[in-house]
Amino acid sequence: MTSTLSASANGLSREKAPVLPQSISARIRARLKAADVSFLANDNIADYILEGELEGLEREVADRVRDLLRSLVIDIENDHNTEETAERVARMYLQEVFKGRYHQQPKVASFPNVKNLDEIYTVGPITVRSACSHHLVPIMGNCWIGIKPGSRVIGLSKFTRVADWVFSRPHIQEEAVMILADEIERLCEPQGLGIIVKAQHYCMKWRGVREPQTSMVNSVVRGDFRHDPSLKQEFFELVRQQEALLST
Repeated sequence: MTSTLSASANGLSREKAPVLPQSISARIRARLKAADVSFLANDNIADYILEGELEGLEREVADRVRDLLRSLVIDIENDHNTEETAERVARMYLQEVFKGRYHQQPKVASFPNVKNLDEIYTVGPITVRSACSHHLVPIMGNCWIGIKPGSRVIGLSKFTRVADWVFSRPHIQEEAVMILADEIERLCEPQGLGIIVKAQHYCMKWRGVREPQTSMVNSVVRGDFRHDPSLKQEFFELVRQQEALLST
């Protein structure tokens, strides 16, 4: 006769099942939800990632990419071309193309506008690289930033660093320009700000309608650029002159 031992007789409690460790992504997600913080595709979540977690997240993403490749019926165990693809893709997303989500903004020092400069200037073209948040395929283009200085100024190279940080996330172009404008305003509080982005979207070039020459141009103007049509026109004219100079 076979005897049946209860769970309690075996020293196990059904009430206290072993707690499985949460994945890194689940821990970060729980932290964001507890703080009631948005974590949309184009948000930066660096403040909620603890030291050492990014490396663990990279390993987790690599595991998920391996699952994706297997679901695409690719023999990753025997295919020499995809042997380390999962690790490469995970590293690319977290450290390069989507680094603007997982890394802090580059340090940007601002300086007092001691000479009270108030003439506008433009910086560009700045190369911007992003990815369409609908298909995760590239967005490639150029950005121009126009400034009418306020009480603070920042170095020209810092505009490039901030633009790269903002665009290195999954985006739609219309929102990317607004987020960049918010960051520039926060950093140097200009009297006027204008941004133009001209980009090609590979969700239209590579798939879908497959239009190789189609591009998207959009802009945002704030402060004096928005309220003074002559300043806005001057900004657009300076950008045209820069483009003409580069094309000669």
